[in-house]
Amino acid sequence: MLKHVPNGLTIVRFLLIPFIVLNIFMGNYILAFIFFTLSGITDIADGFIARKFNLISNFGKLMDPLADKLTQIATLTSLVINNIIPIWILIIVLLKEFIMICGASFLYGKDVVVYSRWYGKLATVLFYIAIVISLLLKQFEIDGLWGRLDFGLYCLALIATLFSLIMYIKDLYQKGFIDKKDLNKEVTVDKKEKKKK
Repeated sequence: MLKHVPNGLTIVRFLLIPFIVLNIFMGNYILAFIFFTLSGITDIADGFIARKFNLISNFGKLMDPLADKLTQIATLTSLVINNIIPIWILIIVLLKEFIMICGASFLYGKDVVVYSRWYGKLATVLFYIAIVISLLLKQFEIDGLWGRLDFGLYCLALIATLFSLIMYIKDLYQKGFIDKKDLNKEVTVDKKEKKKK
């Protein structure tokens, strides 16, 4: 029974996304805060249980990070549409995720596993904290210096995100995951096929 708990918690995070988004659009920021916080708690519990009892599955490896990214992007998009945060924050996050997806697609079938590092987790945590503060500031209509607290955290989260992306690319390069010899072989094969024709 326990073996299904981590995957069940991952599914719960997917189900919580529309509740978070809906409440942001309705202006129920405290409810959005509760659902978003609940999503973060299930994320922590999911990872802890999976590692503690060795219940890591292929489903979890794929869907767990996807649930994190969809929750983060959906929430940030809602905050942008409601003019709570500037759109360039969302654009940078989307560009980073696009590059990561391209990298994952390139490595598909090469039996390469790129593990998450502390800086990637730091970026995620900073975004979670920034979003939580944004929701609370909006709910209680806090202005002034404290009203800019979330913006400072978003900037730190973006710095951590860009650093994570740079280190991801550096890691691929240093470990030779991008093999120029493979690319040359493909070009050679193409030339041989053309000569036959």
